[in-house]
Amino acid sequence: MTLRLNDKTRIDNLRNYPTEVVEKLRGLLTAGAKASLDPHRHGFYEVENGSRMFYIHVCPSGSVWLLASWQKPAPMAAEVGAMLSAAPS
Repeated sequence: MTLRLNDKTRIDNLRNYPTEVVEKLRGLLTAGAKASLDPHRHGFYEVENGSRMFYIHVCPSGSVWLLASWQKPAPMAAEVGAMLSAAPS
């Protein structure tokens, strides 16, 4: 699903991430971000941006809580090598 919010939406940085991380999230949400709804929690989403993930809550008031952000692990070299050798030439 695509999650799109107003660029004036308040983002509460509950874990004190660097400003760059919060602004990256703001840009994603303003442009329309690929998001997955947490099936166990209403209003909670995982938002993906290339190699970075965000876990957020969209509050009923419209503000966003940034709860977590992490880098997705890069593919292991052995996995990449196996994929390349299995690809048709």
